[in-house]
Amino acid sequence: MSNIRLFYSESLSNNFSGKLNKDQSRYLTSVMRLKTNQEFSLFNKSGEWNTKILSINKGIVEFEVQNQLRKSIQEREIWLVFAPIKSNYFNFMLQKATEIGVTKLFPITTERTIVRKINEDRSNKILIEAAEQSNRLTVPSIEKIQKLEKFLIENKNINLVFGDLNTENKKIELNDPFKPIAVLIGPEGDFSEAERTKILEFNGVQSIKLNNNILRSETAVISSLSIINYLIN
Repeated sequence: MSNIRLFYSESLSNNFSGKLNKDQSRYLTSVMRLKTNQEFSLFNKSGEWNTKILSINKGIVEFEVQNQLRKSIQEREIWLVFAPIKSNYFNFMLQKATEIGVTKLFPITTERTIVRKINEDRSNKILIEAAEQSNRLTVPSIEKIQKLEKFLIENKNINLVFGDLNTENKKIELNDPFKPIAVLIGPEGDFSEAERTKILEFNGVQSIKLNNNILRSETAVISSLSIINYLIN
């Protein structure tokens, strides 16, 4: 298997031929220095495919799929519900969430949220790059930013795991394998008391104390997702 992996959004199959976009073509030819007839991998939710460069014309790579390396797998739905943070920490959080296995991200605004906009194009690029580097077959999706209340109203059938500074509970149970696991992490100033009350009224919510220390948002994300992965794997 090639260690050069690129995400390709369109359908892939044996003997399929196509062209890479400008950025991917430049990466293969200028950064990785691949030439005609050399191989790399393409992947998406259908699996991973060994692929050969047929030609390089005006900087654009034309390829042909040779054979399938890995078939698609059924992933457990793990959602990350979070208040956006400053860009460098935010980018790091996206990378690590992808590596750990998040399937969908829900940025939310709360009373104490500081960052209220995200760059969707930049975020998607980071998610794709993290999936390419971490050997994943799927790329997490990121939803439009929304209010906390809207998320709680529109997503009833989930296992909601709440990283709560004020609880002493350190154990959770995930007994329903068919429901998405949604991990909820608050903003840098934490949730207000009114918001915390709404969260705790959510049907089936489980609060968990991640650490005796106060964690930065991105650290809380990594900690909580690691706990979830340990429990389901």
